Amino acid sequence: MTDEKADRKRLGSMGPVFGSAFVAVFAWFAFTLPDHPDAVRWTSFLRVPIEVPLILFALVAGGQRLGGLLRYLVTLVVFVVLGLKLADIATQAAFQRPFNPHLDAKMLADGWILASGTIGAVVAAAVVAGVVLAISGAGFLFLRSARAAASAQGRVSIGLMMVSAALFIGGGVLVATGQRGAEARVTGYLGARLSLIVTSMADMRAFEAELAQGLEPRSGEGLFSAVKGKDVIVIFVESYGRSALDDPRYAKVTGPRLDAVEQALASAGLKAASAWVTSPTVGGLSWLAHGTLLSGLWVNNQARYDLVTRSGPQSLNRLFGDAGWTTVAAMPAITMDWPEAAYFGYDLTLAAADLGYRGKPFNWVTMPDQYTLSAFERLGRAPAQAAGRPVMAEVALISSHAPWTPVARLIDWDAVGDGTVFNEQAERGDPPSVVWADPERIRRHYIGTINYALEVLGSYMQRHGDNTVFVILGDHQPAAIVTGPGASRAVPFHVVSGDTDLVNAFKARGFVSGMRPGALTAEWPMNEMRAVLIEVFGGASRPEIRGP
Repeated sequence: MTDEKADRKRLGSMGPVFGSAFVAVFAWFAFTLPDHPDAVRWTSFLRVPIEVPLILFALVAGGQRLGGLLRYLVTLVVFVVLGLKLADIATQAAFQRPFNPHLDAKMLADGWILASGTIGAVVAAAVVAGVVLAISGAGFLFLRSARAAASAQGRVSIGLMMVSAALFIGGGVLVATGQRGAEARVTGYLGARLSLIVTSMADMRAFEAELAQGLEPRSGEGLFSAVKGKDVIVIFVESYGRSALDDPRYAKVTGPRLDAVEQALASAGLKAASAWVTSPTVGGLSWLAHGTLLSGLWVNNQARYDLVTRSGPQSLNRLFGDAGWTTVAAMPAITMDWPEAAYFGYDLTLAAADLGYRGKPFNWVTMPDQYTLSAFERLGRAPAQAAGRPVMAEVALISSHAPWTPVARLIDWDAVGDGTVFNEQAERGDPPSVVWADPERIRRHYIGTINYALEVLGSYMQRHGDNTVFVILGDHQPAAIVTGPGASRAVPFHVVSGDTDLVNAFKARGFVSGMRPGALTAEWPMNEMRAVLIEVFGGASRPEIRGP
């Protein structure tokens, strides 16, 4: 018995009809599925892709003459379109951009790390296994159905061909006359994705040429005279975006908090100046923002980051090292090998294991921000000070990283110890599965973690701001579920110091006084801030670099 006859026996006498119907419905779903989460609604599927009857006509007309080639080709097209659209929905929800096959494949490992840390490795593995099984099962059933459709004979074959031809011609007429309800988008969709890949490859070649030209300065010797002898601490605050300050849902929390931070700074003789910078990423991939600020290059994807960390210009950290500072990194989110650290030129890297936290994690967040800063003071800053050298440090604060639960709270700094004091905080509050079942609860938890991070920073700078310059900025905006669609990609950028002349030099370049940049405050691309910092820290007497 041939394979086709066996399939017909399994599917019954209505095998070709059932197979054709399944192919048509599945392809219709794949071709009408929107590629953005905000567009997914039932009305989106009230269209007739004219590619569907074309596929049916080809399968039935081809019959057994074309064998498996046509069936596999149709299956490949349908599942590629479906896979790309599902990937688009995911990347649009997380990063507010379409999926790029050329650049985003490496994000699968990062997605696994986040998912396993948020819902647990077992549950994450079960989800992945379920997805793989569902896709495999759907692919198998689609192939079986396509084979059944191709096996149609006699009147069934003629009937299916006539129906397919009528739908195709009718849909074509509707498309040609501009009528709604019919569409022919698949070719354009796949063509646009291919064009994106080609454009990305060309962009990478141009970026490689930019890297080859180099970027000044090539050495830090003689730089940074305006901050000579001072510690310079660059602090990235996770998901601290412009929406946290501008969005009315969050401003009622962050406004009073930033005012309280200013009061704490003033009590310690510190002043602040603030502006906006545009992040190269949104919703995640924080290391792209780190690489952008510290390299002076626009690092907006993983491929660029890999190139920069292999052969990029001198990082801001390394320039400070050349000029006599001890360079330190405090990175509580780094839990595996980090070969890229060699590019940045740290004298001391304090990853999660090196920070000595003995408390329980806050879901994905390995330790609360207060512990990170306390451990940095003890393990990174104090030894350098004892050796008589200033510190240039890069610190990542991650308490405001998704899933934003539980929300930590500030305690007495002298009680921080090895972090076990935070165990009670780590165990309270709703689990991620509960928080993420309600968008409003997600937003409340998000701004709660931002409020905590700012409170910790204010208290920390008040205690440790003597002879220190703080550069504080967000790494990126949070996901669209927090900000809403079309939000700005800007993040706050603060400079805090007891040196009035230094703070005024930033104000002369477009910064505003205090911790609250306004609607009309200057905004720079994040990569340009490296040059601004080098210029101001070098004691430039006139504002040669200004915001747009």
